[in-house]
Amino acid sequence: MKLKTLTGRKPIVIAHRGASGYAPEHTAAAYALALDMGADAVEPDLVMTRDARLIVRHDRYLGTTTDVAGHPEFAGRRVVKPGKAEPEWYAEDFTLAEIRRLRARQPFPGRPKDMDGLYPVMTFEELLQLLRDREARRGSTIGFHPEIKHPDTLLEMGFDFIPPLLKALADHGYGADRGDLYVQSFDHAFLKRLRPLTEICLTQLLVDDGHGAPHVSLAQAATLAAAIGPQKSLLLDPATRQPTRLIEQAHALGLQVHTWTFRDDAVGPGFADVREEMLAYFAAGIDGGFSDFTDTALAVRDEFIGSL
Repeated sequence: MKLKTLTGRKPIVIAHRGASGYAPEHTAAAYALALDMGADAVEPDLVMTRDARLIVRHDRYLGTTTDVAGHPEFAGRRVVKPGKAEPEWYAEDFTLAEIRRLRARQPFPGRPKDMDGLYPVMTFEELLQLLRDREARRGSTIGFHPEIKHPDTLLEMGFDFIPPLLKALADHGYGADRGDLYVQSFDHAFLKRLRPLTEICLTQLLVDDGHGAPHVSLAQAATLAAAIGPQKSLLLDPATRQPTRLIEQAHALGLQVHTWTFRDDAVGPGFADVREEMLAYFAAGIDGGFSDFTDTALAVRDEFIGSL
C-alpha cells in the first residue's frame, strides 16, 4: 500500500497545545514534553491581552485553564460577554503584568492535576524562543502551527492580531522560507486579510456546518491556504468509517489535510480505541493529525508506516 498523503511523505504528528494530555495545556512543560517525545510540530493558540500582547491560551476566557478564580483582586473582572452565557474572566481585560500573576491548570477531567499551579501563562515570544532553543538542540527544524483565536471579535474591540503576529515571527526568524510554518484560523475573513501581507503558509481550519459539509468551501480555502484543518467527522463517515471525498478533493487542489483532534481519552464514535481510530485516518490519506497525547500518536503513526 502506498502513502496517500499529498507529498508522499509520512503524516506528521502535531502536538495539540503541547503534550496537553499529560501537562497543563500551553505551558512550557507541555511543549517541552511533546518535543522530548519527538513531536514533528506543535500547535499553540493565540489570544491578546489588554495591552495588545500575544499570549498562548486556547480561549479568551481564563476561568477553565488558570487559577484566576483564586485571585480576589480580579473578582470584579468576571463579566458576561456575547457568545458565552456564564460570567468569565477575559484575557483582553487583563494586562500582561496581571496575566503573569496567574498559573495554569489542567481543564480536562481525568487528566493529571499534579502540575496545576506550577506554570505561568506563556507569551508568544517565550514559546518562539523555546522552539528555537529546541531546534538548536535537535539539530533540525520543528513544525509550528499557531492558531489565531477570535480575530473577528477582537478586531471589533480594536485589537488586530496581524502586526504583533508578523513582527514576533520575523523577530525569531520565522518567514516564508519555513515550509513547516502554518498560521491557522477558522475565520476565512482573517486569513483573507492576512494573505497579501505575508507569504507564510496558511491553514483554513474547518468545522462541520451542521449538514456534513465544511463551513468554508475547499474552493474558497484554496484561494489563500496551503492546508486545511478539518474536524475528523468531515473526513470519515461516522456510520461506515469509510473516507468521504474531502481528502481526495483537497489533495486535488494542492491542499494538505491536518485533522483534529486525536485523544486517548476521547475516542471517536465507532472505534475501539485511539489506535484503531488513528490507523483509519492515516490509511485515508491525512497529511497530519493533532493529538493531545504525542507519544501515542507517534507510536501509531510509526506502526502505520511499518505496515506499508
